[in-house]
Amino acid sequence: MSLPTTVEGVIARMHEIDAALSADDGVAVFNRMYLTVTESIAAILAKPAGNAAFQNPTVMADLDVTFANLWLAAYEAGAAGQTVATEWRPLFELRDQGRLPVQYAIAGMNTHIEHDLPVAVVATCAAHNVEPSALHHDYDAVNGVLAQVEAPIRQSFLDGLEREVDNRVGPVVHLISTWDIDKAREIAWVTAETLWELRRVEFLRDRFLDGLADTVGMATRALLVPIP
Repeated sequence: MSLPTTVEGVIARMHEIDAALSADDGVAVFNRMYLTVTESIAAILAKPAGNAAFQNPTVMADLDVTFANLWLAAYEAGAAGQTVATEWRPLFELRDQGRLPVQYAIAGMNTHIEHDLPVAVVATCAAHNVEPSALHHDYDAVNGVLAQVEAPIRQSFLDGLEREVDNRVGPVVHLISTWDIDKAREIAWVTAETLWELRRVEFLRDRFLDGLADTVGMATRALLVPIP
């Protein structure tokens, strides 16, 4: 299946995935959260130029699609029975292992932000022939959108656990509560700047990307720790 080329196409594909999967599938949990975020970004991109939050909405729309397609590529590989990329493998391997929904949501965000986001930033900069610094204002502007969307979703997951938080579930809730989306995006930006400089030294870039995939995959697997 070909990947979408527009934000609207991304949203449509995410809706298809949501409809195809059971609600308790770990992949579905992350996809549903990501769909909510993408719809919020799309609403901002649709605003008239004078009211836009982004200085360059065209570039940001391209970044949004490039970013989302890294997730969709992982999903399509898994759906086709192919090998899923290292960084995404824990989510797909443990999708039906009964983890808490919030674990699946945050584990997916960890992979997508800390691995896929810097890769997407570099690819978008290269496509538009601009330095990462040209995207920094708009990159930071997304933080406000994410704060409005991610926090209520996370809290809704945690509220559902209020009656279950005891010695069995409590340590897991503590683990996932330590994950911070703003910090993750700060790290992702530094990673993007590093990758941008490494594009001139291909063998180092490839080694760096291999290490990044392994490291992010390990952190994602840790976020999916089984409930005792």
